[in-house]
Amino acid sequence: MSLRIAILLTLPPLLWAGNAVVGRLMVNAVPPLALNALRWAVALIFLLPLGWRLFRRPREIARHAGLFALVGLLGVGSFNALQYLALQTSAPINVTLIASSAPLWMMGVGASLYGERPAARHWVGALLSLAGVMLVLSRGDVTALLALKLVPGDLLMLLAAALWALYSWMLARPPASFRGDERPDWGWAEMLLMQVIFGGAWAALGAGVEHAVHPAEIHWSPGVLWALVYVALGPSLIAYRCWGVGVATVGPAVAAFFSNLTPLFAALMSAALLGEPPRTYHVAAFALIAAGIVVTSRRAKP
Repeated sequence: MSLRIAILLTLPPLLWAGNAVVGRLMVNAVPPLALNALRWAVALIFLLPLGWRLFRRPREIARHAGLFALVGLLGVGSFNALQYLALQTSAPINVTLIASSAPLWMMGVGASLYGERPAARHWVGALLSLAGVMLVLSRGDVTALLALKLVPGDLLMLLAAALWALYSWMLARPPASFRGDERPDWGWAEMLLMQVIFGGAWAALGAGVEHAVHPAEIHWSPGVLWALVYVALGPSLIAYRCWGVGVATVGPAVAAFFSNLTPLFAALMSAALLGEPPRTYHVAAFALIAAGIVVTSRRAKP
């Protein structure tokens, strides 16, 4: 793996950790699904000047609308909405650590839907990461796993990790209707714009349902505006672009282990901004997850 790809796969976890912290800060200011919809609306504004050429090909948009409606739902519409919902009841460290179960979901989706058999080192790395996740879920008391009760945020992040795995595989292995000569000659901006358009529609629908079921006002302030700019540029446009390149290069199973760096960055940011320093079991979980990354990143012997 080249240094460039390693950097591209490390940048998204850093930005996503910031997203988790910002989401926690916005709990009492912006409803979670409204925050997700606003995030992608602002991202759309920034992305349009880069990907506007997409609209020159309305037939191609219509032809691949079904695929991008699904991809947009999984990535933009669901994962981020579930994360903001999870942050209502879980701390950023917990949310990002639970998301570290992604390698297992990646391997499960790859094996069941794409016929990809994980190498032995992938299983070892995934089990180490899973051990770290279970340590967080038990709040450091391993014996408590027998009577484990997950808070709503924990369950939401487990679902989010599963959907993210399916989203990543669809990026790396699109259906035949989007491969070879069937694939449109779009640049990265056009590809991401398609995701944001369809995913943003799902996000807007979710925000509408949220407002109908549980009306809540947005408490506008300069801090909220800056938060929207950050989550629209960093965790959205920059992170999704880097993640797409990384996944296409090394595959979803290996890329997933880099996403496990997110809890480390989240812990540092939470301690600095939220006054929520990591506990002893968080440190142990970090060590297990880091070990999983090291094991998985090792080259197989010829």
